Order: sequence, then structure tokens, then C-alpha cells
Amino acid sequence: MKRQYIIGYALAAALCAGQANAEELTGTLKNIKETGAITLGFRDSSIPFSYLDDNQKPIGFAMDICYKIVDAVKKELKLDKLEVKLNPVTSSTRIPLLANGTVDLECGSTTNNAERQKQISFTNTHFLTASRYVSKKANKINAIADLKDKSVVSTAGTTNIKQLTEANAARGLNVNIIPAKDHAEAFLMVETDRAVAFVMDDILLASLVAGSKAPDDYVISKDAFSKPEPYGIMLRKDDPAFKKVVDGATAALYTSSEGQKLYDKWFTQKIPPKGLNLNAPISAELKNEFAKPSDSPDPDSYK
Repeated sequence: MKRQYIIGYALAAALCAGQANAEELTGTLKNIKETGAITLGFRDSSIPFSYLDDNQKPIGFAMDICYKIVDAVKKELKLDKLEVKLNPVTSSTRIPLLANGTVDLECGSTTNNAERQKQISFTNTHFLTASRYVSKKANKINAIADLKDKSVVSTAGTTNIKQLTEANAARGLNVNIIPAKDHAEAFLMVETDRAVAFVMDDILLASLVAGSKAPDDYVISKDAFSKPEPYGIMLRKDDPAFKKVVDGATAALYTSSEGQKLYDKWFTQKIPPKGLNLNAPISAELKNEFAKPSDSPDPDSYK
């Protein structure tokens, strides 16, 4: 009889421990465990970070990073399978959709800055970029000052349009600033001469030029509206357990040889669907970021 009591107590203790472990999960990890699904937010035209291929499937450098994070989450939660849901986001909707729980990770080309960190969190840096403009060579826009009294486009909801607005006021440029719904629409405005320039992250401009009908017609400015800025995958704020898994997954990727291979796949080789090659070897600054992953690099250190 005594032995039965001991066995019964042991079973009860084990059951309570299992319930306690389940209850320890909070936030995003708890939701993923309960639903068996994780939702990735993707962009449709942020080449080569997150964009649609010929089959309307999201692909890109940031998407590949997010799938590595998914693998880590699946392992952390000891799940046999984990459904991956895909949800489109734009520059304007990405933060609201993340904050309200529609998406769990935003896989794209979002600049990590102090203002955004008040609303959401970022994982380790996966790219460094500066805000510049693209224009037609024929228009001879050689410096930011040459934009004076002209129409210039930038994508709504981005840091770039904010930087353009600030520069416009500070320098008295009297620029007619046109907000576009996405990068593709903004570049089309320059192609069709509705704007003389498009202000955006330099790597995104390079991808749009490479994919255009006449790449040789365009030039990306040397003048920049910003110092180099970091891109990071976004996740919800105040969710330390989930962030720990995400940070661990990205740090493991970037510090391994696979990180360099993944970078080369999207920036120095032909990419689908058109076989474009951006010919953008990894910079010394980004190499340093990969060697010492950080979610809050200091822009002043990139010179």
C-alpha cells in the first residue's frame, strides 16, 4: 500500500511539473505552441531581401534568415512540425501588424533605429545601408542640392521619406515630396519622369536599377541622407523569451560559414526570377557585424 502511495505521488508530481513547464511559456512562444503555427510578414518588392518570385512566392535573404529562426523555434518548443503562415506587409503596415499579433516576425529591409525600438524589437543586424537617391543620368542631379524645386519620390512609412522631409526643411530645398505606396511604384515615377529622383536605401535602389529596362540610364548618388544604418528582423517588444530564441538563431547563422554563403547567394550571384546579379560583396563593416552580432549597433562606428 505504501508503495502505491509513493508511485501515485510521483505520477502526480510529474504531471504538475509538466503543467508548470507548459505554463512557463509566455508571449509569442506560448501562442506558437498552442496554435502550431508561426506567421512571417514579407515584402513584395524589397529585392533581394524579401520579394515575390514568378510563382508569387516570397523569397530573399531576409526570408531565408526567418526560416532559420523558424527552425530554431521548432527545436526550442520540441515540435514535430510547425506551420509557417505568410502575410504580406508594407512600409506603412509592418509595425502595426507586428504589434497587433497578425505577424510574429517581419522579414524584410527594415531599418533598426531608436525611434522604432520604442514600439518593437529587432534581432541582430543582417545588413548595413545608407539613404541615397537614384535619378536618370540625363537629368544631371549630382548632389542633394540639385533636387531644389523639383519633385522627388520616396516610399510612405519609411525612414527615408522622413530624412528627405528633414533635409528639405533644413536646407530650404523646396522639394515637392511625393509619397509612394511601395518601392516599385516609386521607381516607376522616376522611370516615367513624374519625379526626378527616388530616395531610398542604396541597396534597394541598386536592385531596382539592375532589374529595370535600361540600367545604364540611372545613377545612384554619392551624396547620402544618412550614415550607414542597420537592417534587422522585427519582432514584438517586451517578449524576452522569444527574442532570446531569435537572437540565438541569427547569431549562430551569422558567425558560421553559412552566414557568408547565404549573403553571397543573394548579393554576388544571379538571383531569381530574372537572373539579376547585384554584384555587392559583403562590406568590412557588415563582416564585423556578422563576427560580433548585435541588435543595436552604433551608426557612428561605420565610417
